[in-house]
Amino acid sequence: MPEIIQFISKHFMLSLAWFILFSTVIVITIQSWFSKIKEIANSEAIRLINKENAVILDLRSKDDYRHGHITNSLNLTETVLKNGNLSSIELAKNRPVVVINNNHIASRNSANKLYKAGFEKVYVLKEGITGWCEDNLPLIRSK
Repeated sequence: MPEIIQFISKHFMLSLAWFILFSTVIVITIQSWFSKIKEIANSEAIRLINKENAVILDLRSKDDYRHGHITNSLNLTETVLKNGNLSSIELAKNRPVVVINNNHIASRNSANKLYKAGFEKVYVLKEGITGWCEDNLPLIRSK
């Protein structure tokens, strides 16, 4: 025990950074356990698309969307979602919704907004479009 106290006193900033990182990991882990938003793998997303007629919301930029997107996915911008203008997907409230973005944190935040707006089954694609491409799954390219 004295060694730990001595280490902390000599390396206070390092110890503080470690404590903050450790606390952050614990908080994020606990939040994900109790979250209504679940992360799903590509195989589960495919099952939802094929069996439950899931809606794929691609929240990337229009250019990224044109370079490659999942078949029948809808491209909405973060701004549209933030403004609450969900009329284009309002009919999908009872269907599974899979959210895709370049940024994992942004995907979870967007999924939370959808859940709060009344969408019952909201999921986040675990590795986003990057993981989809790495698994050699099909993308549609727009011109």
